[in-house]
Amino acid sequence: MKLYNTAKPDQYTNFENAVFQGLAEGNGLFMPSSFPQFDAAFFQNLPNLSFEEMAFEVVNALIGDEIPAAVLKEICDDAFNFPVPLVKLDNQYQILELFHGPSLAFKDFGARFMSRIMAYFNQTRKKKLHILVATSGDTGGAVAMGFHNVPGIQVSILFPKGRVSKYQEVQLTCLGGNIKAYEVDGSFDDCQALVKKAFTDREFADKEGLASANSINIARLIPQSLYYFKAWADLQKQKPGAEVVFSVPSGNFGNICAGAFAKKMGLPIKKLIAAVNENRMFTEYLSSGVMQPKPSIATLSNAMDVGNPSNFVRIEALLGDVVGVRDWFSSFSFSDVETEQAENEIYDRYEYLSEPHAAVGYSGLKQYFAQNPGTETGIFLGTAHPAKFIPVLPKAFVERVEIPKSILDLMEKPSEKTCIGLDYEEFKKLISG
Repeated sequence: MKLYNTAKPDQYTNFENAVFQGLAEGNGLFMPSSFPQFDAAFFQNLPNLSFEEMAFEVVNALIGDEIPAAVLKEICDDAFNFPVPLVKLDNQYQILELFHGPSLAFKDFGARFMSRIMAYFNQTRKKKLHILVATSGDTGGAVAMGFHNVPGIQVSILFPKGRVSKYQEVQLTCLGGNIKAYEVDGSFDDCQALVKKAFTDREFADKEGLASANSINIARLIPQSLYYFKAWADLQKQKPGAEVVFSVPSGNFGNICAGAFAKKMGLPIKKLIAAVNENRMFTEYLSSGVMQPKPSIATLSNAMDVGNPSNFVRIEALLGDVVGVRDWFSSFSFSDVETEQAENEIYDRYEYLSEPHAAVGYSGLKQYFAQNPGTETGIFLGTAHPAKFIPVLPKAFVERVEIPKSILDLMEKPSEKTCIGLDYEEFKKLISG
């Protein structure tokens, strides 16, 4: 697999190097120089495959030249060993539930795949490996669980003080072992800035063996593209020939960028809707043609509280300019009041218990269909289990939420975290080991 650096497009590397380097030189991100194009026969057969089987077919077409097929199949079978149900609400609205993995969030797909890919490559590298990641909520839990007790790998996770839910924090701070949690007195953007500075500090990064597990890492995006294939295939079983619009709750834009990867490989997606909260930079970009990062705003959908989405550069690299981006994407922004109204509407209309991020996704579909009446089926992504957001759910929902045993078991363990400020030199001292 050949990848280029978005900051220096004439600079190339292979998949293994991109996985361990994470951030490319000059703050660039790695992008595939080409994508496989699946033919009509592939899509005709897709509904007959299990998720693990279709995952292997897609991943093997992308990176099969670097990992033996038998090994890659084992990785896919192990990483994606949980359900990915498409739940029909009515003839036009469906939700893809992505929260049935260990950390109860969609980021399990990327983190579990990535940990196994890194473990495979590291067998021959035999170097120190330190995963450094910033999280606005669910990335940290997925990374912590995906890498917990993996031999030879240290994990440091930064999260913003007061901006993750109680159950999200439990998944970061109660595993122990090789997982270290750092509570940053600042926003997610501040956490991300510390992480990016560490990766561009080449002497420190090389000494520490730093690697990223954020959605800036290409090994996160590739597996996240897979469930778009699964949703499309399941929809074809219900409604052969149905056109689909995906609405994706979006923060750092890794998830929806993965959907664009799937579309680039030929998956017939009519439109990708970036449904955002009051951090509406992408919505404004589609209107004005200018991306203007801003300080993030705290909202009910905290995992989407990102003022400078890293993966925007990948979307622009994929589609060229705002004209190309508008062709593939729509975007709508919603306030906390509108988010809570949507949660209540989903429950009242469908007896389906949602949470803020999925509610934003649902709202994006509603807005799109109001402006573009049609016969397409809308699928919005259920990115996390409602139990992870009990403090911000409508009060009437709280007693209806069943807390998964995995969270209850973690809460019995002691919480360990280190509180830090924004001083980079102090940060380096703390995480170096």
